[in-house]
Amino acid sequence: MKRTADVVIIGGGIVGCASAYYLKKKGVRDIIVLEGSDSIGHGGSSRNGGGVRQSGRDPRELGLAMTAVQKFWPTLSEELGRDVEYTQKGNLRLGKTGAHMKKLQALAERCAAGGLKVDMITGDQVREISPWLSEDVMGASFCPTDGHANPLVATLAYFLKDVELGVHFFTGAKVKALEKVTGKVRRVILEDGTVFEGGDIILAAGYDSRRIMNTIGLDVPMTPLLDCALVTEMEPEMFPQMLGTAAADFYGHQTKHGSFVFGSESGLEEFMEINDPNDMSLQHPATLGASCRAIEGWIPALAKAKIVRSWSGILDMTKDGVCVLGRPEEAEGLILACGFNGHGFGTAPAVGYVMAQTVIGEKPVTNIEPLRYERFYEI
Repeated sequence: MKRTADVVIIGGGIVGCASAYYLKKKGVRDIIVLEGSDSIGHGGSSRNGGGVRQSGRDPRELGLAMTAVQKFWPTLSEELGRDVEYTQKGNLRLGKTGAHMKKLQALAERCAAGGLKVDMITGDQVREISPWLSEDVMGASFCPTDGHANPLVATLAYFLKDVELGVHFFTGAKVKALEKVTGKVRRVILEDGTVFEGGDIILAAGYDSRRIMNTIGLDVPMTPLLDCALVTEMEPEMFPQMLGTAAADFYGHQTKHGSFVFGSESGLEEFMEINDPNDMSLQHPATLGASCRAIEGWIPALAKAKIVRSWSGILDMTKDGVCVLGRPEEAEGLILACGFNGHGFGTAPAVGYVMAQTVIGEKPVTNIEPLRYERFYEI
């Protein structure tokens, strides 16, 4: 069994798989990916709502989101050889009250300052785009270059291409600790005692990244948050846009298959006990009830839609709401890619590319300086 590589990646989600792919494209020969669960993409990569969104982003991560949309998503299916179901028909963020519209206007102005086109439209204009939306919708922000994709297929596409290129994957590889050798992070120790060694270690293990980095004295202030989603039976074609709301009470889209995927929060999730983050059956009636009420309130035409299944996942929520990328100054050999706050799917191609650039010492395609680890400890 191969246990040494130029790069060892901890985490077999879309960020880890994308990082491996772009490393291969840049000529890195030996790459190992360690996934703690028994399946690739078992964490947030297979549990999210599929949004590929630039609008509403924190200015510090807007560059990543725009880079992903401009340089990667439009050609990703062709490049990876599998249809990732990318659709670029825009994102409608809906509002029903004056307060909602004021919030959306502020978000649109923030996007404009970062170079992203977001239009404010009236309720009538919203219903011209999507006549199935409620008459109560007062208006919306509309980003025409936003969209959505299929998280399961996109993660799988990166994985299969990685395998084709010779990346070594290990599942059921639960990481116990990192270890330094002559002052540099080089070893990854599994719970069963197996040791892997790499010239660089990329840590992209979602919320579990915090526990793993703690073993060498690093800490990103993160908390786990339960997030739930549901999928409906196939419905007639209604609208291709990604939807969100100023109230943040639901988000979602209609898939290529015709089913709808929606995510939602009731506001009680931070008080829910999480015993096993890998248990996809975690649910709470408050969240599911809130989801259904929100969907019916914004899209009355779906009031009788049948729910096929629901699931949950854990968001790695950082203290300041944006991810952590790059090399920590006090841990040579380690590169962080974690704390995505539920926003990681849409930016994953750009993040993977930046990880590859970081390994080979190339200037990142977009500025990641505001996302560095040290920001949490600067006075």
